Amino acid sequence: MNLKDIGSHLRVARMQRGMSLREMARRIEVSPSFVSQVELGKAIPSVGTLYAIVSELELSLDELMADESSPGEAVTQRPAGADGSSQVVSAEPGPSAMEPPNGNDRDGHPFSSANGSVPLFASGREGRQSPLQRADARARLQVSGATWERLTNGDDPFVDFLHVTYVTGGESCPPDHFIHHGGREYGYVITGRLRVQVAFDDYVLEPGDSVSFDSMTPHRLSNPYEEESLSLWVVVGRRGSMQL
Repeated sequence: MNLKDIGSHLRVARMQRGMSLREMARRIEVSPSFVSQVELGKAIPSVGTLYAIVSELELSLDELMADESSPGEAVTQRPAGADGSSQVVSAEPGPSAMEPPNGNDRDGHPFSSANGSVPLFASGREGRQSPLQRADARARLQVSGATWERLTNGDDPFVDFLHVTYVTGGESCPPDHFIHHGGREYGYVITGRLRVQVAFDDYVLEPGDSVSFDSMTPHRLSNPYEEESLSLWVVVGRRGSMQL
């Protein structure tokens, strides 16, 4: 999808929920004019702000990733500005967000979907959903120096399980515009260092360090260091309370 299609999709989702432009802006703490620019396809938010918008609209991470990247490419952006926006710079080859090669997994099992056109889940033997997510077929979202890759095979309504990469200078949102959304999140740093700001607290996580916090608390992730940062993140209950 291009930026106009992304914005149109978000606008339809917002209107279906009976939410005004001003109310959306209030919830994610940006200006109504910025939300309007996003919906018109004239601006795209930082990865954190986009995540907050989708959380407010109760959309799945699949929909976020599918809209942000067309098959076979990932969107790269300059660091976001003070209003949470970031400018598209280029598109680079990458794994398809929703469609692994040839419609089969690496074991030769076919993929299937509700309408037969977009393969969201791997279908294993006897038609059962495969629990396996291959590394080279992850859905991904790449903006503002951050790459989020989904580690579950298809959308999980309760948990976002993510492999997150922050290049040097990468950030989830601008320094003066922290994000917040529903749920609780847990992070674990694999390599490099990651700066995690939660409200007034500021932490530097090194390999093996972990953190957890209420996602409604304003927070920001960034990598101001010279080495790329790799981490694992789990967000539980982003779209409401869990009902097991």
